[in-house]
Amino acid sequence: MNKNTIKVIAFDADDTLWVNETYFREAENEFASLLSNYETENKIHQELFKKEIKNLAIYGYGIKGFVLSMIECALEISNNQVHQTIITDILNIGKRMLDKPVIILDGVISVLEALKGNYKLIVATKGDLLDQEKKLEKSGLIKYFHHIEVMSEKKECDYKKLITHLDIKAHEFLMIGNSLKSDVLPLINIGASAIHIPFHTTWQYEEVKQDLPNSSYKTISKIQEVLNFL
Repeated sequence: MNKNTIKVIAFDADDTLWVNETYFREAENEFASLLSNYETENKIHQELFKKEIKNLAIYGYGIKGFVLSMIECALEISNNQVHQTIITDILNIGKRMLDKPVIILDGVISVLEALKGNYKLIVATKGDLLDQEKKLEKSGLIKYFHHIEVMSEKKECDYKKLITHLDIKAHEFLMIGNSLKSDVLPLINIGASAIHIPFHTTWQYEEVKQDLPNSSYKTISKIQEVLNFL
């Protein structure tokens, strides 16, 4: 990464700017408890994950698709015998998730303050458009960003489209995020830069098994360390 060539810095939102995955883990545990009369909680977790992945192409990412997957999973696990009160409980899990406070991660504001004016800052995140827009508004961080991109996927082709839209070259783009799969690997494959900030909880779907060359991206333990490279 050459700091002298970077023009645009993109930040992932969930679990990079604010807490997110923790709420999904809590919801999954609550869901498993609701269905515990039909199957073991471990099996329920496994079936819910498979249902989520199967539905990604239909519902996309975010809380609403997650709720629909929980309802489908509940119907299948119970052989369509699940009581309507449990369906109501599942819907309420989703509503509570949507109402969760936006907890900004430590150091985010100070880093954005330090970078604004020196770089064009954007948000590049996956998820439901309405939900992400609401979280940005609640967070108070929107004032720091020139552009907000809510992406249906974060693959190489998606980043190429974004870079073209920004009218820059790949080597002028830096992505900062918590997912090796979504925020790092696609970037280094197209000649852009990436900084990985692991979050203590990672969705199973975002885990990367393969080893990546250490020289191809930077890994830091807290967002404040971004300033060491810029």
